[in-house]
Amino acid sequence: MTVSARLGALDFAVAAVMNLLWGMNIIAVKMAVTEIPPLTAAFLRQIIVLAVCLSWLRVVPGRMKELLALGFLTGGAFFLVINLSMAVADNVGALAIASQMGVPFSLLLAVLVFKERIHKYRIAGVALSVLGVTILVFDPAVAHELPGIALTILGSAIWATSSLIQRNLRGVPIMTMYAWIGLVGAVMLTPVALVFEPHGLQSIPTIPLKSFGWVAFSAIGSTLIGHGSMSWLLQRHPVASVTPLTLASPVLSVLFASLFFHTPLTPLMILGGIVALTGVAIITIRSARVREQQV
Repeated sequence: MTVSARLGALDFAVAAVMNLLWGMNIIAVKMAVTEIPPLTAAFLRQIIVLAVCLSWLRVVPGRMKELLALGFLTGGAFFLVINLSMAVADNVGALAIASQMGVPFSLLLAVLVFKERIHKYRIAGVALSVLGVTILVFDPAVAHELPGIALTILGSAIWATSSLIQRNLRGVPIMTMYAWIGLVGAVMLTPVALVFEPHGLQSIPTIPLKSFGWVAFSAIGSTLIGHGSMSWLLQRHPVASVTPLTLASPVLSVLFASLFFHTPLTPLMILGGIVALTGVAIITIRSARVREQQV
């Protein structure tokens, strides 16, 4: 397939669907953990991912340590923390802003692990991202969301770590990655849910179809179609052309959450979001250009 920096109408359409799915996913996750115990909901999500990707499950020689680590972090630890954060929060728009810490965390880990050089623009991006999330802490309207924000930041650190592992899995089909994420995640979450939510697992056969649909949307829509769209775009175009297309999803998450749950968008939330997303945009665009130059 020819790689071109020029994006066509189909590419923008795929990117729009991808951003919409990721943006709406915050509603699906919150509704899922509201109607289903959060650890059970996380377990079900991984079971669905595994079921869809099962035919792609195979041993990849020389890559199994990374695949198992990716499954543990992304399939298990990340969704455990994120579902708990959603369960304890009311204003999930604030969590959408806090989740953007994953981008500066990824950059800082790349500097530490891969000795990637970081210059003034990306340093400024990290500072703005941290400042934007810090502004949220001083907003009286979201002061009671601090446990959820703290868990979201922890989840962002886990996501950043797993993203570094995924960088070492180039050449492994994304469906194979997600098959292992689903398998390892389900295996990891089963004993956790049995200990902390025994009634949740027992209630799975009686979960209403509507509640199950929220989990299915996250597993299929956000995880498989969303990330599959991203992989498709990256196969057709350079990283520097594709990565900026993802910046709409956190904005949509905040807007959709506010509209659906009728939670307020306070001036401090808007300011914090703008500052944080500006920092994320700087890091994302500059990092994409750096990686493109290294290829």
